[in-house]
Amino acid sequence: MIIPKSMIVGTGSAIPDKVLTNSDLEKIVDTSDEWIRTRSGIEKRHIAADDQFSSDLGAEAAKKAMVSAGVAAEELDYIIVATITPDVGFPSTACFIQEKLAAYNATAMDIAGACTGFIYALELADSLIQAQKAKTILIIGVETLSKVTDYTDRTTCVLFGDGAGAAILKPAENGRGVLGTYTKSNGSLHYLLHMPGYGTKNPPTLASIEKRLNYIKMAGKEVFKFAVTAMGDAAVKILENTGLHNDDIDLLIPHQANLRIIDATAKRINIPADKVFVNVQNFGNTSAASIPLALDEAISSGRLQQGNTVVLVAFGAGFTWGSAAVKL
Repeated sequence: MIIPKSMIVGTGSAIPDKVLTNSDLEKIVDTSDEWIRTRSGIEKRHIAADDQFSSDLGAEAAKKAMVSAGVAAEELDYIIVATITPDVGFPSTACFIQEKLAAYNATAMDIAGACTGFIYALELADSLIQAQKAKTILIIGVETLSKVTDYTDRTTCVLFGDGAGAAILKPAENGRGVLGTYTKSNGSLHYLLHMPGYGTKNPPTLASIEKRLNYIKMAGKEVFKFAVTAMGDAAVKILENTGLHNDDIDLLIPHQANLRIIDATAKRINIPADKVFVNVQNFGNTSAASIPLALDEAISSGRLQQGNTVVLVAFGAGFTWGSAAVKL
């Protein structure tokens, strides 16, 4: 029997007020509501204001998670932020969130795991608590993808949205907690989903900006094929690693990128539709924020309750993929 070492004691989320619907996008690029819904399941997404950044959404989600967990800022030992849309190149977005929370006892760091980032953060936090390096850890998945989305590219601009989700982890009690995590990556396929500008390879120059290198680039068909296989494999692997059967799962929360990928992942491990959490229609693909947003919504809506077992599974740029099983 697996004995959990860390547990989720509180969650929170935050989304921008502005909503961009499929009908709105019809006025911007050559697309249609039917085309978007058929291929992705997305109906709308939330878009950050010009003066609203990843640290703002992350801090808002964090404060809600801290209230939910009954944890004060000075109790935080680590702040781990999963994001590919940091406020600036450096310092880390985690440091900006630390300042907004006044959590100056914490070590703050970012993880760039793309859509799998929250699972990466969960695995790291669980390991730190197992190693007795920390007792209270805040993990956040946050993105403002609208700021790096090319709204002249009809194939990608319909997919992405902004948001944040957070969770507080503490040492496990009463058999509750993280039952296992599984993470993988394959950097040889980085060119299929990437943002080539912004970093040291293609710094922001007039030439790189004119080439629109500072926006998301994606080979949609290739990414879709790999995502279906990788997320399915990750879902199978976490069941094998933890000894769980699909009947033991109360809810599956897949990365909310595409309804067809979600359906394929559920079928791979024989999970019925009523045990699969889906909110992609309301938020689009929010990358690292996707799973914690869904987790918080599932808990706040009553779909998940204490004692339930949830499986999280994701795939993202890198390529990265992974999964986790948690008894709440």
